[in-house]
Amino acid sequence: MTTVHNTGRSRDKAVTKVRKYYYSEIFHSIQGEGHYTGAPTAWIRFFLCNLQCNGFGQLDPTNPDTYELPFEEFDVSSVKRVEDLPVWERGCDSSYTWAKKFKGLMGQETPEVIANKIINILKTDSNPEGLFLHPVSNFRQHLCITGGEPLMTTGQQATIGIYAELKRQNNLPGSMTFETNGTQQLRPEFIEWGKSIDTEIFFSCSPKLYTVSGEHPDKAIKPERVAEYLQVSRKGQLKFVVGAKQREWDEMESTVEKFRKAGVDWPVWIMPTGAREEEQTASAGKIAEKAFKRGYNVAARVHVYLFGNAIGT
Repeated sequence: MTTVHNTGRSRDKAVTKVRKYYYSEIFHSIQGEGHYTGAPTAWIRFFLCNLQCNGFGQLDPTNPDTYELPFEEFDVSSVKRVEDLPVWERGCDSSYTWAKKFKGLMGQETPEVIANKIINILKTDSNPEGLFLHPVSNFRQHLCITGGEPLMTTGQQATIGIYAELKRQNNLPGSMTFETNGTQQLRPEFIEWGKSIDTEIFFSCSPKLYTVSGEHPDKAIKPERVAEYLQVSRKGQLKFVVGAKQREWDEMESTVEKFRKAGVDWPVWIMPTGAREEEQTASAGKIAEKAFKRGYNVAARVHVYLFGNAIGT
């Protein structure tokens, strides 16, 4: 897509390309994790991530030599849509949001088009105009920006443009969550934008533990960077995926301490490992007990129990 600016000279036209951004999904569901659990939410899931988290679901997340990664063997030509992909039990359950082999399944649009797609997925019989301020409940629905990693530079740029289009149409969410791994630096223009808008920004930061994800702390744990997010909003949460092994809890608690020392005092939420309902059910009770005895919140991944963690839910 191009925009042509007439300079007044018949032979001199400046052509400016309007950037398009890759995304994997735009859908309407509920928030299933953490602070906004149960809230009706519009989702935009961007493509690209700086981490891979191939250790999830592995017998030993810290030993890549033992990994089984079914997404690598998957025949992408066998599906036409992202929604038709399976949910993998080993490795990152959303590897389709960053692995290059899936890029052909992604959408690619301008922020303005993405904003209108978000409005369209909000449309129902009871909300025919696709308003964030729902005409029945009079509740202003939530917007969640996720990924992949939504705070990579492209995600920051796209979000500013999406919000501008929603504002132009006087159709803004009541609040906005960024589901981030907490490793990305915020661009100056994003910081200024975040400070200037009326919509509440909430950072849901999920640091990836080495003993669970296989990502080394030097790459995955950035407390000082997350502390910079407080310039935009002081509202957020630290969300950890943890299993039953003591080494995972030890790493989680030492990581929490690092964030506290950096000035990030957000509440801690614990989620049991497992991409599927049966995996979570097997350990959720024990993990929940360990969490609340330590004073942590428990995130039960409500959407998994309701929809089976299907893509687009």
